[in-house]
Amino acid sequence: MFKDAIRVLTGKWKVELIWTLVNGTLRFGELRRALPGITQHMLTTQLRELESDGLVKRTVYAEIPPRVEYEVTDAALALKPMFRELMAWSQVHGPLARRTGERSS
Repeated sequence: MFKDAIRVLTGKWKVELIWTLVNGTLRFGELRRALPGITQHMLTTQLRELESDGLVKRTVYAEIPPRVEYEVTDAALALKPMFRELMAWSQVHGPLARRTGERSS
């Protein structure tokens, strides 16, 4: 079970995509601008995998030009406390703490 959970989140951009979408629904171009350095191909691939795993919902609107929006599912929202804990851990033990000298003993 642990391996399955990690597999769903493993990917160069998956965690960042989920964290970005936790703040609200975004269109493809907005996501691309929010994640400097991600390629169009990588964004498409990671979004498809997250959608397949039930963490991202894709909505296509029948408009011209077509409008596609992405949002997190309840399953992804349930990860929010884990992300907060990771941020707290990083402040104490992570690279950020080592750079800033705020590391606790």
